[in-house]
Amino acid sequence: MDSRETPTKKIIVPFFVFILILVIWELADKVFNFPSIIFPAPSEIYKAFIENWSVLFTETGITLFESVCGFLLGSIIAYLFAIIFTFSPILETALYPYAIAIKSTPLIAIAPLLTLWFGNGLPSKIIMSALVAFFPVLVNSLQGLTSADRDLENLMKSLAANKWQILIKVRIPNSLGYLFSSLKIASSLAVVGAVIGEFVGASQGIGHLIKNTSYYLDTPLMFAGIAMISSGGILFFGLIVWLEKKLIYWD
Repeated sequence: MDSRETPTKKIIVPFFVFILILVIWELADKVFNFPSIIFPAPSEIYKAFIENWSVLFTETGITLFESVCGFLLGSIIAYLFAIIFTFSPILETALYPYAIAIKSTPLIAIAPLLTLWFGNGLPSKIIMSALVAFFPVLVNSLQGLTSADRDLENLMKSLAANKWQILIKVRIPNSLGYLFSSLKIASSLAVVGAVIGEFVGASQGIGHLIKNTSYYLDTPLMFAGIAMISSGGILFFGLIVWLEKKLIYWD
């Protein structure tokens, strides 16, 4: 990384770009007078946010809770499967195609089934988030676990280390960089999974709010909802980046 690229710079530059976009957007609305139900101005979105901030924070919190739970569930199961596949190539050959099949199935096709099986409450949204977070963590973790230094493994074996000791002292540390790369992807996918699940069937959550506002043509509030869940997703991603820097300090 360029030494001049400080953390402050990483925040300030995107922030000023965001402000510039808002200014251009507002001016364009003044010039072209876009209908509010088609393309509201930032000032109209801000007004909708102020009038509905309590609802927006509540519904966003519900969706982020679903996302985090699904993310943790999918990531833990995926990493455990990666460990199992490391010890058993036969199981990898037998089960890996099904993981690909789940990944290849459109989310919108899975969501109605999950709602039918688990209801329109939190469980179906958590499972949806877990499903979409599962595949990237499985693939990257498996690669990290199986690409450990062979010379280091041979050294451990020469010291009478068993498979579990090699796993804990060699393979898992080697996989952490791969794991966190996939966790950053999975964190965003988990949010997408939860929102899609709320679109299909839910009585709460930001996806439910966005769906209702589209039905009633309350576009400013819809944009406010989109901005809220996008901001939540960015914070979630940032948390994973922060944990990566704290836990993989030797990388």
